[in-house]
Amino acid sequence: MRMSVRLNLPREVDSVPAVRRLLRCALSVLRVDRQAGADLEIALTEACANVVKHATGAESFEVHLDVGQDRCSIDVVDEGDGFDPSADAAASPSPNSERGRGLFLIKALGENVRMQSSPRSGSLIHFEKSFA
Repeated sequence: MRMSVRLNLPREVDSVPAVRRLLRCALSVLRVDRQAGADLEIALTEACANVVKHATGAESFEVHLDVGQDRCSIDVVDEGDGFDPSADAAASPSPNSERGRGLFLIKALGENVRMQSSPRSGSLIHFEKSFA
C-alpha cells in the first residue's frame, strides 16, 4: 500500500500541527515503526515551521507526502524570498541556543536530504526515511 498526498497550506502556525497529524495518521495506517515515524514528524515539523517563520513573501506552501511500506518521501515547497542552503545547512546550532536547529535536525533525522533555494523564487526541502 502507498499513500500520496499533496497539500496546499496557508503560511500560518496552525498549518504545522495539521500536517504533522496527517503524517502521523498515514504512518499509523501503514504500521510504520514508531521511532522512524517520530523522526519524520520532527523533521516535517521543523521544515514547515521554517516556512511559517522565514518564507517572507509567501502566502501559502505545499507539502508532498509519499508514504509506502518501506519508505517515506517528503517535500516542503514555498515561494518565499529564499535562503542560502549552503550557509544555513552547514551551521551547527550552539548547545545553548533555542533557535537555529531546524535544518540541522532535518539533516540528522532524514535521508537523502536536499535543499534548493533561489532569491525571490522560493525554496524546496526534500527528505526521505527508510523503514526497517
